[in-house]
Amino acid sequence: MSALLREYPDAPRAGVGAVVLDDERVVLVRRGQPPSQGKWSIPGGLIHLGERIEEAVLREVEEECGLRVRLLGVCGVIDRITRGDRSEGDVVPVRYHYVIVDFVAAPTGGSLRAGGDAADARWVPIAELDQYETTDGLAVMIHRAVRLCRAGQGGFIG
Repeated sequence: MSALLREYPDAPRAGVGAVVLDDERVVLVRRGQPPSQGKWSIPGGLIHLGERIEEAVLREVEEECGLRVRLLGVCGVIDRITRGDRSEGDVVPVRYHYVIVDFVAAPTGGSLRAGGDAADARWVPIAELDQYETTDGLAVMIHRAVRLCRAGQGGFIG
């Protein structure tokens, strides 16, 4: 999908993300494109027309970081809204609006490497998250995913 269709949309865009956990580490990717260019986040992206949500998250993880994963459950749903720089009267239009379903996932294969629109990909110890410039709310979502895994819970998939 072109950047023009993502910017100043007439409706929110549906996306997915994956908190890929391995022991006390999480996969982070550095965003190579706006919005959030240069910030660290979890792998994810937009759902393609006709694509099931589970297929989208599996595809995005493999594209952005080279890993195959098993989905363990849903850990959260977020709105990511960015206002534009230009104003129309008293109203500042929405430049980006995503509704994102984040999953908890475990690696099953592949090798970690940056791909797609990710400028970098790495395993990061969860205890070191605060050393990275991350997208808003990312640490909260990662800690929620860890708690769900430890409790043996996760949202319904399917």
